[in-house]
Amino acid sequence: MSTGDKAAAWDLILAGGGLANGLIAWRLRMRQPGLRILLLEQGEHLGGNHTWSFHDSDLDAGERAWIAPLVSRRWPRYEVVFPDHARTLEGGYASIASGDFARVIEAALGKALRLNARIAAVSPTRVELADGEVLEARAVIDGRGMRPSRRLALGWQTFLGQEVRLAAPHGLNGPIIMDASVEQQGGYRFVYVLPFDTHSLLIEDTHYVDSDAWEPERLRANIAAYADARGWRIEEVVREEEGRLPIVLAGDFDDYWKDLAGQPSVGLRAGLFHSTTGYSLPHAVRLAERIAGMRDIDAASLFAAIRDEADKEWRRQRFFRLLNRMLFLAGSPDRRWRVMQRFYRLPASLIAHFYAGRLSFRDKARLLSGKPPVPLGQAFIAACKIHPHQIRKAE
Repeated sequence: MSTGDKAAAWDLILAGGGLANGLIAWRLRMRQPGLRILLLEQGEHLGGNHTWSFHDSDLDAGERAWIAPLVSRRWPRYEVVFPDHARTLEGGYASIASGDFARVIEAALGKALRLNARIAAVSPTRVELADGEVLEARAVIDGRGMRPSRRLALGWQTFLGQEVRLAAPHGLNGPIIMDASVEQQGGYRFVYVLPFDTHSLLIEDTHYVDSDAWEPERLRANIAAYADARGWRIEEVVREEEGRLPIVLAGDFDDYWKDLAGQPSVGLRAGLFHSTTGYSLPHAVRLAERIAGMRDIDAASLFAAIRDEADKEWRRQRFFRLLNRMLFLAGSPDRRWRVMQRFYRLPASLIAHFYAGRLSFRDKARLLSGKPPVPLGQAFIAACKIHPHQIRKAE
Protein backbone atom coordinates (compact mmCIF):
# COMPACT_ATOMS: atom_id res chain seq x y z
CA MET A 1 0.00 0.00 0.00
CA SER A 2 1.44 3.36 -0.89
CA THR A 3 0.98 6.58 1.01
CA GLY A 4 -0.63 8.08 -2.06
CA ASP A 5 -3.51 5.59 -2.02
CA LYS A 6 -6.08 7.49 0.06
CA ALA A 7 -8.46 4.51 0.20
CA ALA A 8 -5.75 2.55 2.01
CA ALA A 9 -5.35 5.06 4.86
CA TRP A 10 -5.77 3.56 8.32
CA ASP A 11 -7.42 4.99 11.40
CA LEU A 12 -4.94 3.19 13.64
CA ILE A 13 -1.77 1.16 13.08
CA LEU A 14 -0.38 -0.87 15.97
CA ALA A 15 3.36 -1.49 15.62
CA GLY A 16 4.32 -4.74 17.32
CA GLY A 17 2.02 -7.67 18.07
CA GLY A 18 2.79 -8.25 21.74
CA LEU A 19 0.40 -8.44 24.66
CA ALA A 20 -0.67 -4.77 24.89
CA ASN A 21 -1.18 -4.10 21.19
CA GLY A 22 -2.81 -7.48 20.65
CA LEU A 23 -5.38 -6.79 23.36
CA ILE A 24 -6.04 -3.26 22.06
CA ALA A 25 -6.63 -4.49 18.51
CA TRP A 26 -8.87 -7.33 19.70
CA ARG A 27 -10.94 -5.11 22.00
CA LEU A 28 -11.35 -2.46 19.28
CA ARG A 29 -12.57 -5.21 16.94
CA MET A 30 -15.28 -6.03 19.49
CA ARG A 31 -16.36 -2.52 20.37
CA GLN A 32 -15.61 -0.48 17.22
CA PRO A 33 -15.70 -2.95 14.31
CA GLY A 34 -15.93 -0.16 11.75
CA LEU A 35 -12.56 1.30 12.73
CA ARG A 36 -9.85 0.74 10.14
CA ILE A 37 -7.02 -0.84 12.13
CA LEU A 38 -3.87 -2.68 11.15
CA LEU A 39 -1.69 -4.68 13.52
CA LEU A 40 1.88 -5.29 12.35
CA GLU A 41 3.95 -8.14 13.80
CA GLN A 42 7.44 -9.09 12.65
CA GLY A 43 7.09 -12.75 13.65
CA GLU A 44 5.04 -15.58 12.21
CA HIS A 45 2.46 -15.29 15.00
CA LEU A 46 1.23 -12.76 17.53
CA GLY A 47 2.48 -12.82 21.10
CA GLY A 48 5.91 -14.29 20.55
CA ASN A 49 6.80 -17.12 22.94
CA HIS A 50 5.47 -16.16 26.37
CA THR A 51 3.19 -17.09 29.23
CA TRP A 52 1.25 -14.27 30.92
CA SER A 53 -0.37 -14.83 34.30
CA PHE A 54 -2.67 -12.93 36.61
CA HIS A 55 -4.65 -13.26 39.84
CA ASP A 56 -8.44 -13.06 39.58
CA SER A 57 -8.33 -10.13 42.00
CA ASP A 58 -6.11 -8.17 39.58
CA LEU A 59 -9.13 -7.57 37.29
CA ASP A 60 -12.80 -6.79 37.76
CA ALA A 61 -15.55 -9.17 36.67
CA GLY A 62 -16.12 -7.44 33.33
CA GLU A 63 -12.43 -7.52 32.43
CA ARG A 64 -12.14 -11.19 33.36
CA ALA A 65 -15.16 -11.94 31.18
CA TRP A 66 -13.87 -10.44 27.94
CA ILE A 67 -10.38 -11.96 28.19
CA ALA A 68 -11.75 -15.39 29.18
CA PRO A 69 -11.40 -16.86 25.64
CA LEU A 70 -7.63 -16.33 25.89
CA VAL A 71 -7.11 -18.18 29.18
CA SER A 72 -5.20 -21.42 28.77
CA ARG A 73 -5.54 -22.69 32.36
CA ARG A 74 -7.06 -21.51 35.63
CA TRP A 75 -6.44 -22.75 39.18
CA PRO A 76 -8.33 -22.03 42.45
CA ARG A 77 -5.22 -21.63 44.63
CA TYR A 78 -1.44 -21.38 44.55
CA GLU A 79 1.56 -22.10 46.79
CA VAL A 80 4.69 -20.26 47.90
CA VAL A 81 7.74 -21.88 49.51
CA PHE A 82 10.61 -20.29 51.47
CA PRO A 83 13.39 -21.70 53.65
CA ASP A 84 11.38 -21.11 56.86
CA HIS A 85 7.83 -20.77 55.59
CA ALA A 86 5.41 -22.40 53.13
CA ARG A 87 1.82 -21.44 52.44
CA THR A 88 -1.15 -22.18 50.20
CA LEU A 89 -3.26 -19.17 49.29
CA GLU A 90 -6.83 -19.44 48.08
CA GLY A 91 -7.83 -17.32 45.10
CA GLY A 92 -8.05 -17.76 41.36
CA TYR A 93 -4.86 -17.69 39.32
CA ALA A 94 -4.81 -17.95 35.53
CA SER A 95 -2.33 -18.12 32.67
CA ILE A 96 -2.48 -17.24 28.99
CA ALA A 97 -0.08 -19.08 26.69
CA SER A 98 1.03 -17.11 23.66
CA GLY A 99 -0.19 -19.93 21.40
CA ASP A 100 -3.76 -19.47 22.63
CA PHE A 101 -3.36 -15.68 22.49
CA ALA A 102 -2.34 -15.92 18.84
CA ARG A 103 -5.00 -18.48 17.90
CA VAL A 104 -7.91 -16.37 19.18
CA ILE A 105 -6.78 -12.89 18.20
CA GLU A 106 -5.40 -13.76 14.77
CA ALA A 107 -8.73 -15.32 13.82
CA ALA A 108 -10.62 -12.28 15.10
CA LEU A 109 -8.46 -9.74 13.25
CA GLY A 110 -8.31 -11.44 9.87
CA LYS A 111 -7.13 -8.94 7.25
CA ALA A 112 -6.48 -6.33 9.96
CA LEU A 113 -3.33 -8.29 10.83
CA ARG A 114 -0.10 -8.44 8.90
CA LEU A 115 2.51 -10.97 10.05
CA ASN A 116 6.19 -11.14 9.02
CA ALA A 117 6.17 -7.33 8.79
CA ARG A 118 9.56 -5.96 9.84
CA ILE A 119 9.36 -2.37 11.07
CA ALA A 120 12.20 0.04 10.34
CA ALA A 121 10.82 3.25 11.87
CA VAL A 122 7.73 4.57 13.65
CA SER A 123 6.28 8.07 14.09
CA PRO A 124 2.92 9.18 15.55
CA THR A 125 1.20 8.88 12.15
CA ARG A 126 3.33 6.61 9.95
CA VAL A 127 5.27 3.37 9.87
CA GLU A 128 8.15 2.57 7.58
CA LEU A 129 8.76 -1.11 6.93
CA ALA A 130 12.15 -2.68 6.34
CA ASP A 131 11.34 -3.22 2.64
CA GLY A 132 10.73 0.53 2.19
CA GLU A 133 6.94 0.46 2.24
CA VAL A 134 5.38 3.39 4.14
CA LEU A 135 2.00 3.15 5.85
CA GLU A 136 0.11 6.17 7.14
CA ALA A 137 -2.67 6.46 9.69
CA ARG A 138 -4.41 8.95 11.94
CA ALA A 139 -2.44 7.36 14.78
CA VAL A 140 0.30 4.80 15.34
CA ILE A 141 0.83 2.99 18.66
CA ASP A 142 4.36 1.75 19.36
CA GLY A 143 4.31 -1.51 21.28
CA ARG A 144 7.78 -2.85 20.50
CA GLY A 145 9.00 -3.40 24.05
CA MET A 146 11.09 -1.54 26.60
CA ARG A 147 12.92 1.59 25.47
CA PRO A 148 16.34 2.18 27.12
CA SER A 149 16.30 5.42 29.10
CA ARG A 150 18.53 7.30 31.52
CA ARG A 151 15.33 8.57 33.13
CA LEU A 152 14.86 5.27 34.99
CA ALA A 153 16.96 3.40 37.55
CA LEU A 154 16.22 -0.30 37.21
CA GLY A 155 16.81 -3.67 38.74
CA TRP A 156 15.94 -6.71 36.67
CA GLN A 157 13.88 -9.85 36.83
CA THR A 158 15.52 -12.32 34.46
CA PHE A 159 14.11 -15.77 33.85
CA LEU A 160 14.24 -18.83 31.65
CA GLY A 161 11.34 -21.25 31.52
CA GLN A 162 10.94 -24.71 30.04
CA GLU A 163 7.64 -26.39 29.33
CA VAL A 164 8.37 -30.04 29.99
CA ARG A 165 6.67 -33.40 29.68
CA LEU A 166 7.37 -35.76 32.58
CA ALA A 167 7.68 -39.51 32.63
CA ALA A 168 5.23 -39.76 35.57
CA PRO A 169 2.59 -37.54 37.20
CA HIS A 170 4.04 -34.56 39.07
CA GLY A 171 1.50 -34.58 41.89
CA LEU A 172 0.90 -30.83 42.05
CA ASN A 173 -2.61 -29.51 42.68
CA GLY A 174 -1.85 -25.94 41.65
CA PRO A 175 0.93 -23.52 40.73
CA ILE A 176 3.96 -22.81 42.86
CA ILE A 177 4.40 -19.16 42.01
CA MET A 178 7.47 -18.75 44.21
CA ASP A 179 9.79 -21.48 45.53
CA ALA A 180 12.67 -19.58 47.13
CA SER A 181 13.97 -22.57 49.08
CA VAL A 182 16.59 -22.97 46.34
CA GLU A 183 20.21 -21.72 46.37
CA GLN A 184 20.11 -17.96 45.83
CA GLN A 185 23.10 -17.50 43.48
CA GLY A 186 23.81 -13.81 44.04
CA GLY A 187 20.32 -12.30 43.99
CA TYR A 188 16.73 -13.15 44.91
CA ARG A 189 16.14 -16.42 43.12
CA PHE A 190 12.99 -18.52 43.01
CA VAL A 191 11.45 -21.23 40.83
CA TYR A 192 7.98 -20.73 39.32
CA VAL A 193 5.97 -23.82 38.38
CA LEU A 194 2.69 -24.07 36.44
CA PRO A 195 1.03 -27.51 36.12
CA PHE A 196 -0.81 -27.64 32.80
CA ASP A 197 -1.90 -31.30 33.11
CA THR A 198 -0.85 -34.33 35.14
CA HIS A 199 2.43 -34.77 33.22
CA SER A 200 3.15 -31.25 31.86
CA LEU A 201 4.77 -28.33 33.69
CA LEU A 202 6.21 -24.93 32.96
CA ILE A 203 9.29 -24.57 35.19
CA GLU A 204 10.87 -21.10 35.30
CA ASP A 205 14.12 -20.21 37.02
CA THR A 206 13.77 -16.56 38.05
CA HIS A 207 16.32 -14.09 39.43
CA TYR A 208 15.91 -10.55 40.82
CA VAL A 209 19.36 -9.16 40.05
CA ASP A 210 21.15 -5.87 39.52
CA SER A 211 21.81 -6.26 35.79
CA ASP A 212 20.14 -7.97 32.85
CA ALA A 213 23.25 -10.07 32.11
CA TRP A 214 22.13 -13.37 30.66
CA GLU A 215 23.42 -16.87 31.48
CA PRO A 216 20.96 -19.29 29.86
CA GLU A 217 23.06 -22.41 30.40
CA ARG A 218 23.16 -21.83 34.16
CA LEU A 219 19.39 -21.36 34.25
CA ARG A 220 18.82 -24.52 32.21
CA ALA A 221 21.03 -26.43 34.65
CA ASN A 222 19.06 -24.96 37.56
CA ILE A 223 15.79 -26.21 36.05
CA ALA A 224 17.21 -29.69 35.55
CA ALA A 225 18.50 -29.76 39.13
CA TYR A 226 15.17 -28.55 40.52
CA ALA A 227 13.22 -31.20 38.62
CA ASP A 228 15.62 -33.86 39.82
CA ALA A 229 15.31 -32.70 43.44
CA ARG A 230 11.50 -32.95 43.17
CA GLY A 231 11.78 -36.47 41.73
CA TRP A 232 10.51 -35.40 38.32
CA ARG A 233 12.10 -37.13 35.32
CA ILE A 234 11.86 -34.93 32.23
CA GLU A 235 11.01 -36.91 29.10
CA GLU A 236 10.81 -33.95 26.75
CA VAL A 237 11.43 -30.21 26.71
CA VAL A 238 8.47 -29.03 24.64
CA ARG A 239 9.50 -25.39 24.37
CA GLU A 240 11.59 -22.76 26.08
CA GLU A 241 10.86 -19.10 26.88
CA GLU A 242 12.99 -16.36 28.40
CA GLY A 243 12.60 -12.81 29.56
CA ARG A 244 14.18 -9.77 31.19
CA LEU A 245 11.64 -7.60 32.98
CA PRO A 246 12.51 -4.16 34.39
CA ILE A 247 12.02 -3.56 38.12
CA VAL A 248 11.73 0.18 38.67
CA LEU A 249 13.68 1.64 41.60
CA ALA A 250 13.29 5.33 40.76
CA GLY A 251 12.58 7.55 37.78
CA ASP A 252 11.70 10.92 36.31
CA PHE A 253 8.23 10.38 34.86
CA ASP A 254 7.81 13.77 33.18
CA ASP A 255 11.15 13.68 31.36
CA TYR A 256 10.63 10.07 30.32
CA TRP A 257 7.38 11.04 28.61
CA LYS A 258 8.91 14.17 27.10
CA ASP A 259 11.46 11.90 25.44
CA LEU A 260 8.62 10.00 23.76
CA ALA A 261 7.90 13.20 21.82
CA GLY A 262 4.20 12.60 21.28
CA GLN A 263 4.55 8.97 20.19
CA PRO A 264 1.68 6.87 21.60
CA SER A 265 3.36 3.89 23.28
CA VAL A 266 2.12 0.95 25.30
CA GLY A 267 3.27 -1.96 27.45
CA LEU A 268 6.79 -1.85 28.87
CA ARG A 269 7.58 1.13 26.63
CA ALA A 270 4.87 3.13 28.45
CA GLY A 271 5.87 1.89 31.89
CA LEU A 272 2.53 0.10 32.24
CA PHE A 273 3.53 -2.84 34.40
CA HIS A 274 3.70 -3.69 38.09
CA SER A 275 6.92 -2.12 39.35
CA THR A 276 7.77 -5.01 41.70
CA THR A 277 6.41 -8.16 40.06
CA GLY A 278 6.79 -7.14 36.41
CA TYR A 279 3.23 -8.39 35.71
CA SER A 280 1.79 -6.39 32.81
CA LEU A 281 -1.42 -8.16 31.83
CA PRO A 282 -3.80 -6.25 34.16
CA HIS A 283 -2.40 -2.93 32.92
CA ALA A 284 -2.73 -4.05 29.30
CA VAL A 285 -6.35 -5.11 29.84
CA ARG A 286 -7.30 -1.80 31.47
CA LEU A 287 -5.62 0.24 28.75
CA ALA A 288 -7.28 -1.79 25.98
CA GLU A 289 -10.65 -1.14 27.59
CA ARG A 290 -9.94 2.58 27.83
CA ILE A 291 -8.78 2.92 24.22
CA ALA A 292 -11.69 0.83 22.92
CA GLY A 293 -14.05 3.34 24.53
CA MET A 294 -12.46 6.41 22.90
CA ARG A 295 -14.42 8.21 20.20
CA ASP A 296 -11.46 10.17 18.82
CA ILE A 297 -8.66 7.88 17.70
CA ASP A 298 -5.88 10.24 16.65
CA ALA A 299 -2.24 10.48 17.69
CA ALA A 300 -2.61 13.43 20.06
CA SER A 301 -5.67 12.01 21.82
CA LEU A 302 -4.10 8.58 22.19
CA PHE A 303 -0.83 10.00 23.51
CA ALA A 304 -2.72 12.08 26.10
CA ALA A 305 -4.91 9.17 27.21
CA ILE A 306 -2.03 6.71 27.53
CA ARG A 307 0.15 9.24 29.34
CA ASP A 308 -2.71 9.90 31.75
CA GLU A 309 -3.07 6.17 32.40
CA ALA A 310 0.67 5.82 32.96
CA ASP A 311 0.75 8.88 35.22
CA LYS A 312 -1.96 7.44 37.46
CA GLU A 313 -0.08 4.15 37.70
CA TRP A 314 3.23 5.93 38.38
CA ARG A 315 1.66 7.74 41.32
CA ARG A 316 -0.04 4.60 42.63
CA GLN A 317 3.22 2.68 42.49
CA ARG A 318 5.38 5.12 44.39
CA PHE A 319 5.26 2.81 47.41
CA PHE A 320 6.25 -0.20 45.26
CA ARG A 321 9.36 1.66 44.06
CA LEU A 322 10.24 2.27 47.72
CA LEU A 323 9.92 -1.46 48.41
CA ASN A 324 12.07 -2.20 45.36
CA ARG A 325 14.85 0.07 46.63
CA MET A 326 14.78 -1.70 49.98
CA LEU A 327 14.91 -5.06 48.19
CA PHE A 328 17.77 -4.14 45.84
CA LEU A 329 19.80 -1.57 47.77
CA ALA A 330 19.59 -2.67 51.42
CA GLY A 331 21.34 -5.78 52.67
CA SER A 332 23.05 -8.65 50.91
CA PRO A 333 21.62 -9.83 47.56
CA ASP A 334 21.68 -13.44 48.80
CA ARG A 335 19.38 -12.46 51.67
CA ARG A 336 16.71 -10.70 49.62
CA TRP A 337 14.51 -13.75 50.04
CA ARG A 338 13.93 -12.71 53.67
CA VAL A 339 11.96 -9.68 52.48
CA MET A 340 9.59 -11.86 50.47
CA GLN A 341 9.33 -14.56 53.15
CA ARG A 342 8.19 -11.90 55.65
CA PHE A 343 5.74 -10.54 53.06
CA TYR A 344 4.07 -13.93 52.60
CA ARG A 345 3.35 -14.19 56.32
CA LEU A 346 0.98 -11.21 56.00
CA PRO A 347 -2.84 -11.44 55.57
CA ALA A 348 -4.09 -12.90 52.30
CA SER A 349 -6.14 -9.77 51.57
CA LEU A 350 -3.01 -7.59 51.75
CA ILE A 351 -1.16 -9.96 49.41
CA ALA A 352 -4.03 -9.73 46.91
CA HIS A 353 -3.99 -5.92 47.11
CA PHE A 354 -0.22 -5.97 46.54
CA TYR A 355 -0.46 -7.98 43.33
CA ALA A 356 -3.33 -5.82 42.11
CA GLY A 357 -1.19 -2.71 42.75
CA ARG A 358 -3.88 -1.24 44.97
CA LEU A 359 -2.48 -1.02 48.51
CA SER A 360 -4.48 0.88 51.11
CA PHE A 361 -2.88 3.15 53.70
CA ARG A 362 -3.39 0.37 56.27
CA ASP A 363 -1.72 -2.15 53.96
CA LYS A 364 1.32 0.10 53.58
CA ALA A 365 1.58 0.65 57.33
CA ARG A 366 1.41 -3.12 57.90
CA LEU A 367 4.15 -3.76 55.35
CA LEU A 368 6.50 -1.33 57.09
CA SER A 369 5.67 -2.27 60.68
CA GLY A 370 7.77 -4.50 62.90
CA LYS A 371 11.43 -5.44 62.61
CA PRO A 372 12.60 -4.96 59.01
CA PRO A 373 14.15 -7.99 57.24
CA VAL A 374 17.04 -5.76 56.05
CA PRO A 375 19.47 -3.56 58.04
CA LEU A 376 17.56 -0.51 59.27
CA GLY A 377 20.23 2.04 58.36
CA GLN A 378 20.62 0.68 54.84
CA ALA A 379 16.84 0.57 54.44
CA PHE A 380 16.59 4.27 55.37
CA ILE A 381 19.34 5.25 52.91
CA ALA A 382 17.68 3.21 50.14
CA ALA A 383 14.30 4.80 50.84
CA CYS A 384 15.76 8.30 50.40
CA LYS A 385 17.17 7.61 46.92
CA ILE A 386 14.23 8.82 44.87
CA HIS A 387 16.10 10.07 41.77
CA PRO A 388 17.84 7.81 39.23
CA HIS A 389 21.16 9.67 39.45
CA GLN A 390 21.36 8.99 43.22
CA ILE A 391 21.21 5.27 42.57
CA ARG A 392 23.67 5.37 39.65
CA LYS A 393 26.27 7.20 41.76
CA ALA A 394 26.10 4.35 44.26
CA GLU A 395 26.54 1.63 41.63
